[in-house]
Amino acid sequence: MLKRILAIFAIFVCTAIAWLILGSTIFYRTYNAQSGLSGRVASTWGEQQSQAPPSISREWHEERNVQVEEEGKKITRKESVLRSEPILLDASRVAATFHIDYRQKGLLWFSTYKVDFDGAYSFQNPTSHQEAFVFQLPFPAQQAAYDNVQLFLAEKPLALTFSGSQAVARTRMAPGAKSVLRATYRSQGLDNWRYTFSRDNNQGGKEISQVRDFHLLVKTDFSGFDFPDNSLSPSEKRQTSAGWDLEWNYQNLVSGFDIALRMPQKLQPGPLAGRISYFAPVSLFFFFFLVFILSTLRGKNLHPMNYFFLASAFFAFHLLLAYLADHISIHAAFAVSSIVSIVLVVSYLRLVVDLRFALFDAGLTQLIYLVLFSYAFFFEGFTGLAVTIGAILTLFVVMQMTGRIRWEEKLTLPQPRKAGSLA
Repeated sequence: MLKRILAIFAIFVCTAIAWLILGSTIFYRTYNAQSGLSGRVASTWGEQQSQAPPSISREWHEERNVQVEEEGKKITRKESVLRSEPILLDASRVAATFHIDYRQKGLLWFSTYKVDFDGAYSFQNPTSHQEAFVFQLPFPAQQAAYDNVQLFLAEKPLALTFSGSQAVARTRMAPGAKSVLRATYRSQGLDNWRYTFSRDNNQGGKEISQVRDFHLLVKTDFSGFDFPDNSLSPSEKRQTSAGWDLEWNYQNLVSGFDIALRMPQKLQPGPLAGRISYFAPVSLFFFFFLVFILSTLRGKNLHPMNYFFLASAFFAFHLLLAYLADHISIHAAFAVSSIVSIVLVVSYLRLVVDLRFALFDAGLTQLIYLVLFSYAFFFEGFTGLAVTIGAILTLFVVMQMTGRIRWEEKLTLPQPRKAGSLA
């Protein structure tokens, strides 16, 4: 009996090592390709976006005397110099509407989204004469596509030019005139969206900015979003029939933080399959333990080779899950892998023992400790609790079943009869 137990333990250890290799392979496939896959998604869909408010400035030409040297003589010449001065925003009314649209590459899901942006910015000509004004709307990302980009002044469209990563418009305004600059566009992004107040300083960092009379309304058709660290939380949140309405309201904000929204993340097939593979020895331990107990109680001891094939059927579940999740949804891959593994075990044990043992003893045990324990990984944060409860219930059931068993009788092999002895 001791040799049989040692042989079963050796099979268990070898299978655990195989699962360790499989799990490491899955994580390598997932994270080694992640940066490349992310770049491919960004190249076809768009990257993370960080929208800044438009820059408004007034421009004028100023004449100044400049000394130049001609033919060895210094002469004074008047030169016209273009000067500009930034104009502070009096109020900001910004709206952004988001639609989530996931993309899968390999063993990873990427949270891609569509955004409709609409921002209205109030300002004033601070001078007592007509001035030329320049409006510059920075785009939130260089690697992205923008549709229907428009700038309006007092609801009248402005002629646009595109310079670098911004849209530029020019117009003239009457002395002391107040107006509203409105910017609209549609775009697509990846994972995160930001509205930033701060500007880059000369040292490569961000400056603390002041914002007056600011209101941002974000509408989503999804839940499960998050707010990254070092970002401003919304002032108000309201759940709607489609998703959420999030509002940020500030009268006079001084901050170096941005407003940021992290899109909801789908269950990642690669990391999930890797974690299930690393956990697999626990499932196999419970399965071997119960099969050994039940078969011993019924007087149907299994040979170590039988345990080897059972371990192989368990390993087939994780191997199939790891490579099937590339092609179909993780839930469908899990269901198919579970069915295949259970069919392997039941169809095998009906030949080794009998159909009743295969279905009700081994099959039910495999359903609990392979399928249900593995499915607990779909509920992040509850996996450890589910396994702990399952282990305690297993211990209770086995203790009740075996409390009256005399193990020295069950585990002692019958002694062979001597030749010539009487029956």
